[in-house]
Amino acid sequence: MAPGPETAATARLPLVAGVAMGYGHLRAARAVSDALGTETLHVDRPPLVTPDEQRLWEASRRFYEATSRASQLPLVGAPLRILLETMTRIPHLYPHRDLSAPTLECLSLQRLIRKGLGRGLAQRAAESGRPLLTTFYASAISADHHGGTEPIYCVVTDSDIHRIWVPMHPARSRIIYLAPTRRAVQRLRAYGVPREQIEQTGFPLPHELLGGPDLPMLQRNLAARLVRLDRKKVFRSQARNEIQHFLGDLPAEQEGRAPLALFSVGGAGAQAELARSLLRSLKPLLVEGRLRLCLAAGVRQEVAGRFLDWIDAAGLGNHLGPAETAVVSVMAEESLDTYFPRFNQLLATTDVLWTKPSEMTFYAALGLPLVLSSAVGHHEAYNRRWAIENGGGLKQRHPDYAGFWIREWLAEGTLAAAAWFGFLRFPKFGLYQILERIGVPWTPPGASATSSASESRPAMPVAASLNTRR
Repeated sequence: MAPGPETAATARLPLVAGVAMGYGHLRAARAVSDALGTETLHVDRPPLVTPDEQRLWEASRRFYEATSRASQLPLVGAPLRILLETMTRIPHLYPHRDLSAPTLECLSLQRLIRKGLGRGLAQRAAESGRPLLTTFYASAISADHHGGTEPIYCVVTDSDIHRIWVPMHPARSRIIYLAPTRRAVQRLRAYGVPREQIEQTGFPLPHELLGGPDLPMLQRNLAARLVRLDRKKVFRSQARNEIQHFLGDLPAEQEGRAPLALFSVGGAGAQAELARSLLRSLKPLLVEGRLRLCLAAGVRQEVAGRFLDWIDAAGLGNHLGPAETAVVSVMAEESLDTYFPRFNQLLATTDVLWTKPSEMTFYAALGLPLVLSSAVGHHEAYNRRWAIENGGGLKQRHPDYAGFWIREWLAEGTLAAAAWFGFLRFPKFGLYQILERIGVPWTPPGASATSSASESRPAMPVAASLNTRR
């Protein structure tokens, strides 16, 4: 299968690949490909895959999505939750020991690769002669197995990871791992990956929400967010000097405006039912003008329809409107190509991100306080722990009483504090660190995006370098 036509510029750039197993792997891939000005290859779609390979991907996705959704059901979901926890179980990291022995899940993945999973992407990369950057472990491992291209970069999308991210024989692998956290680095070492093939970069957040290595968009959005989240100026009084140092004067025009909470449903549609309770319990805050709520259904139109029904059932139908202005809104898109830019646009004005602890955990780095629902899988439990320990995440309390504890968090400056600590402590420069690592450092608008690493480029802030290489 022949690669598409290439210009002299794109021939120097890596192929960027993701897969629709939830939104997380594609979300990370889109951030990198958008910054490079290239496309994101979908390794589970034609023309990269043959019908036989596509059936393998679809079977894997159906199993993942069905298990994720069903595991959240009361009573009948309990056995599936146990199954999901068992399949995604990550062993304790301490005491340090050799964890490189392949698991049953690794053996199952290897069987799929031998049947052809990932062969289309490997062939495309080999024919193009370009490096490969992928955000899904199976794509990296299959490209490594089938041979023909190097380097192969694998962007890790969780704070701690299962053994399945690493090939059967890691010491023989050519994969270079770009890890978001120090713990992920330690985990990869325990799984047998050579240290020289691991770099701590951070997670690739969208450029449009950062604005560049100096973070102008992030700082502007955070300044407005702190005002909306801290109406009584409790936290702003406590951290006055620090806020002034990093952000300068806060925008007075945001005083008294209701903050926007964004409840985001993942690609599998798990935990959508939670929105029904939130609408009922948050109704007083919404009606009083103390809060706005957007329910993001992704590309699942059936979930969006349920959200609309629950809004009517809660007596909030007359408050429904556009996400930018309305008290209550629903965001859904027809395709992933329109969903990702629309979601990023919405995040710029979001004040509270309500989500399961998926890859969205890393978005606390944007100064977005996280309200984290229950984990779906062991890796998400580690994500939630990491977020809470670093100050950017808050564990969701009982959803039936959300109106009470959200009101309390707003009054006491708790959400504003979480926004601030997410900004200070979470890795913000992942996108630019990754671009630098693959030899295509970020350049300002108007400059060549394909300048080599040895050519001049804007200086990266000191915080960026401290954030990663160890």
